[in-house]
Amino acid sequence: MIPGNAGAFALDAEGALVARAAADEVARRASLAPGAKLAVRNLTMRYPNGHTALHDMNVTVEAGEMLVVLGSNGSGKSTFMKCVTGLIRPTRGTVEVAGRDLTALSGSALCKARLPLALISQHANLVRRRSVLANVCCGSLGRHRNLSTALGRLPRSEIQPALGYLAEVGLADLAAQRAGTLSGGQAQRVAVARALAQAPQVLLADEPVASLDPEAADEVMQLLRRLATEDGLAVVCVLHQPDLATRYADRLLGLRRGHVVFDRPASSVSSREISELYVSDS
Repeated sequence: MIPGNAGAFALDAEGALVARAAADEVARRASLAPGAKLAVRNLTMRYPNGHTALHDMNVTVEAGEMLVVLGSNGSGKSTFMKCVTGLIRPTRGTVEVAGRDLTALSGSALCKARLPLALISQHANLVRRRSVLANVCCGSLGRHRNLSTALGRLPRSEIQPALGYLAEVGLADLAAQRAGTLSGGQAQRVAVARALAQAPQVLLADEPVASLDPEAADEVMQLLRRLATEDGLAVVCVLHQPDLATRYADRLLGLRRGHVVFDRPASSVSSREISELYVSDS
C-alpha cells in the first residue's frame, strides 16, 4: 500500500512506466468479449405519487457502441440512469449489465454486480487536496475493500494501471499535481480516468460536458468516442447538446414524457425529430 497523498510518490523511469501501463490497458480492453453489455428490457418506473417516469423502455448497447440519450427536463433521462445504476428499483422490467440482472440483486451482491459499470457525472467530484494519481487510484477501491483502504491508503498495485489510464486521457504529466489546481476540462478527464480504473465494460456519462466550455466539451466527447471505438466500451451518454450528440454518437435515443420516441443510428435522425423532443406541452 502507498499513502493516500500519491503526489509525493516518486516514479523511476517515469516515461517507460507510463508507456508500459498504457500498453497493458489497451491489451486488456482488446480482450473484452463483444456483444450487448447493457440490456434494458420492459423498463417501467412508477413513483409512489402515481407519476410514471418510464413506460416499457427497451434498449441495448453493444461493446464498442456509443449511445446518446436526448430529452427535455422531465423526459425520464435521470430515472433511466438511476435504474441502470441500481440506485432505484424499477416497478417492472430488468437491467442487465455484463449479463447480470441488477434488479434482482441487493446489498453486497448488487455492489459486486455493479463493478463492470462506471459513472461519470456533470461535476468531476475529485478530492481537491489529493493528487491526480491518487484520485484515479480511488476508482479501483471496489476491488480493495479492507482496513488499509478504509484508512485512506491506496493499493501500490494500482499505481501502474492508474498511470496508464491517465496516459489514455492525455494527462500522465499531471499525475503528481493536486486535483484542486486543474481546469474544468482537465478535471473531467481525470474523472474519466478514475472511471477506467474501475475496469468497466459499461461507461455511463450523465451530462458530462454541461459545465464545460465548447473546446473542453469537444475534448471530453472525443475521449468518450475513442473509448467506445478503440477500447470496446459500451458508452451511454446523456446530453442536452444535440449538436454534440449528432457528431459523436453511433445511436440516438430520444425520450419524451417517459416514452422512447426514437432509437436509431444518429445519421438517420433528423433535426426536426430532435427539436420535437423539446417542444413544451403547454
